[in-house]
Amino acid sequence: MNKQKKDVVMSQILHDFFRKETQKRLKRKTYKYLHGEAVSDYRVAKFWYEWRISTIRSIKDWILIVVGVFSAAFGLKGFLLPNDFIDGGAVGIALLSVVLTDWPLWMLLIAVNIPFILLGVKTMGKRFALKTALAIGLLALVAALVSFPLVTQEKLLVSVFGGFFLGAGIGLAVRGGAVIDGTEILALELSKRVGLTMGDVIFGLNILIFGAAAYLLTVETAMYSLLAYMAAAKTVDFVVEGVEEYIGVTIISPKFQEIKTRIVQQMNRGVTVYAGKKGVGRSGAKEDPQILFTVITRLEIGRLNAEIDKIDPNAFVVMHSIKDMRGGLIKRRPLH
Repeated sequence: MNKQKKDVVMSQILHDFFRKETQKRLKRKTYKYLHGEAVSDYRVAKFWYEWRISTIRSIKDWILIVVGVFSAAFGLKGFLLPNDFIDGGAVGIALLSVVLTDWPLWMLLIAVNIPFILLGVKTMGKRFALKTALAIGLLALVAALVSFPLVTQEKLLVSVFGGFFLGAGIGLAVRGGAVIDGTEILALELSKRVGLTMGDVIFGLNILIFGAAAYLLTVETAMYSLLAYMAAAKTVDFVVEGVEEYIGVTIISPKFQEIKTRIVQQMNRGVTVYAGKKGVGRSGAKEDPQILFTVITRLEIGRLNAEIDKIDPNAFVVMHSIKDMRGGLIKRRPLH
């Protein structure tokens, strides 16, 4: 019986060994086929590790894009389009054209965005343009084939929730590395040429779109459409930049060591120390200052100020907003 168990264990060990060796040889041959050279096991392992990370990232991106497309299509066909409301950007141009011409939405979404996709090849590169073209094509396909129920005809609800679902869809597509509204590409290109910010360019384009809506439709429709656009724009900001806002805090004090210890031990937050240089000031410090930098949430601002005041009420403190972040202790450790 013991001999049988030993044979089974030995057979399993040999099976695992040959399976791993076969996988290793297959990966090495594939790498050699792709790159035309034989390399070390380290480079082969690194190549396949990076390939796995890229594949996982691509899958996540397309999940975000697909969910975003369905959200945007629901906002368009379930709220805005049945009530003759429009939005800003290329989607707004397509909706306005649907109201005026009765052409199908899917066709106009493609036609309006084609110039922006071609511009994206030059501005953002072929890979981004291809991803955007596929995302817009998917949005047109969903708009053509999927039926969504008319949720409400109450104008205020249509503006707010239609803008919310459309903005969520646009934001999720951006998180996935594509856009389903090509005016941002145009805004990026114009901002380089005329010296304006992207926000200024988009604002100017939308003034023209909503002005045309007020003239061709009604002023009331244009006003409700503007409300839908504002709801969509705010939702895009939340989806892309994150709902939780972090605060970056820079602290300069001769008692930096005590402040650092207090932040790490009492607040359970990480701190980075920079070596600074003296500038013009009246602090009377003879040595170059040490600069502390930490990241906290908005809920911790009062607590941090209190801890600093306990040690050095005259410390120089600068705070600025951080829309989103990754890594670090703040996302792993709860506040004490």
